[in-house]
Amino acid sequence: MTHVEPPPPGDSLYPVPTAPPTYHLEQQRRPKSHGRLYSLLDGAFVAVGLILTFYFAFALLTSGLSFSWHGIILLVAFWGVLAYVALPRLHQLLTTFYLPDYFLARTKTGDGLLGDPVNLAIMGSEEDVHYAMRAAGWIQADPITLRSSLGIIKSSLMKTSYPEAPVSNLYLFEHTQNFAYQQEVDGNATQRHHVRFWKAPEGWELPGGQSVDWMAAGTYDVRVGLSSWTLQITHKIDANIDAERDYIIDTVRYCDPATRVDILPRFTPAFHDKNGGGDAVHTDGNMPILDLRGAAQRSNQAQVREHTAMPSVVLPQAEQQLDKELPPKGLAMAGLLIAIKSVLALGAIGVAAFGTHSLTAIDNVPMFAATAFTLEVVLTALMLLAWWSTVRKSKVARLLLLVVVLFTAAVEFSGISLSTHPSLPTFSDTGLTLLILLSLTAPEVRQWVSSQHQSASNR
Repeated sequence: MTHVEPPPPGDSLYPVPTAPPTYHLEQQRRPKSHGRLYSLLDGAFVAVGLILTFYFAFALLTSGLSFSWHGIILLVAFWGVLAYVALPRLHQLLTTFYLPDYFLARTKTGDGLLGDPVNLAIMGSEEDVHYAMRAAGWIQADPITLRSSLGIIKSSLMKTSYPEAPVSNLYLFEHTQNFAYQQEVDGNATQRHHVRFWKAPEGWELPGGQSVDWMAAGTYDVRVGLSSWTLQITHKIDANIDAERDYIIDTVRYCDPATRVDILPRFTPAFHDKNGGGDAVHTDGNMPILDLRGAAQRSNQAQVREHTAMPSVVLPQAEQQLDKELPPKGLAMAGLLIAIKSVLALGAIGVAAFGTHSLTAIDNVPMFAATAFTLEVVLTALMLLAWWSTVRKSKVARLLLLVVVLFTAAVEFSGISLSTHPSLPTFSDTGLTLLILLSLTAPEVRQWVSSQHQSASNR
């Protein structure tokens, strides 16, 4: 009897053509021009803000090249502007053009750079994850606040223990990690094991069709140093991220042998690359899937209950909507900076005008002081009114606010350019204006004012 081989699976999808093949070119749809002018103007403000930032940093550098306390302060300010404003904004702007939004098995930093690789997938509920990690001796990291940030700085400098030290935010599925776990090494936060967890979107599958509940990225911090891309203070990680991945799996399975693990071999090509801090990373490309389903039931709840995170609170739909409608931090920061700048400017003019003991000294105020006072009042009123309208999602108000801020910046930057030795108050005032401009051109602010129009077009 002759054995007949079954046809390849692809034959059903790609049958042999019975006629000469033809190519069907679909009619190309031109992108909608709605909001095109606004996008162009918005992009121009972003570019101008970036140019002014680097010019400001250069002015700080050249003015700080002196052996004096004045120069030291300016050099420290130069590093701060370059590391935390200029370079992050440059990376953020460039990565919007070439970095895709789909799953790359890589996280992203807040500046848009590719961060740590995603090297672990998990099956199980949030409760299962918390119980499994707590039972294995991992400690949940604190959220990033002023208190926790100061705490990790103190721990790194003083070599003291901070088991709940926060980890930096990385983005996957367009949001930061849901939570993170870590283990200190030698009683200080300089060296530590840590792993971030992201909840997979509903119905989302890994490339290849495998459904999972969580994705995680585990790395090992070896020391504190400067980022190679932004010069910010950050942790430097061990290049062998597979070792940390395997350590996480081993600690969990050691405490819960019933935990299963499957492997998607060569999920990604084995590669050598750099993360968002410029640290070298290399991996074999395998993707373990850790099955934690039932871990909560298998754990000794009497021992680990006190360490387990409380279940997530589900807010009513109305409260969720209100929470989503809160303005972004960048917009709130812009309003605060406008208020501070206005108070400082009016106070400086007032001191100049009433700086004598005579009650009639106002008659001797130079004309430029009176003009400056009037201009400052008008600009303050315009900026505050436009800012409030921007909070109410007005695109026109945001553009008007950007025009006023840019005009103010042009006047102040011309003062720096014409002065041979700009003073610290001059740099401070100009720096505030620049921060306002950068806050208003932040991506989250642009998305905020556009959300109303997007929702209206979807109705």
